[in-house]
Amino acid sequence: MQPESKDAAYLWDMLDAARAVLSFVTSRSFEDYASDRMLRGAVERHIEIIGEAANRVSRGLRAAHPEIPWRQIIAQRNVLTHEYGEVDDALIWRVVSMRIPELINQLERIMPPLPSENR
Repeated sequence: MQPESKDAAYLWDMLDAARAVLSFVTSRSFEDYASDRMLRGAVERHIEIIGEAANRVSRGLRAAHPEIPWRQIIAQRNVLTHEYGEVDDALIWRVVSMRIPELINQLERIMPPLPSENR
C-alpha cells in the first residue's frame, strides 16, 4: 500500500525521533537514565513525538502494517502527556532498550523512498 501524502512525513518524524532516543541512551545504563532528569525528559519528549506522529498516520497505512504496535505507541504518548506524574522509569527504559530498536527496523522497512532516491 502506498502511504497517503502526509503519511511519509509522519513516518519520518517517528523514525527520526526513535533514532534520537536510541542515540540519547547509547552507552548509558538504567541507573544513568534514572538519575539524569534531562536525559529522562529528552527521551520522554521524543517518545511523545513518536506517539503523536503515529496517531496522525492514516488508518489505512496502520491497518496495512499491523506489525507496528500503533495502539500501544499512541497509548504510551497519552500516558506521558496526560499522566506524567505516573511515569514508570523502568517501563520507559524497557521501551527504549527493547521496543525502540525494533520500531526503527519496522519503520525503515515501510518508509517510502525520498524524492531524491527516485532518480
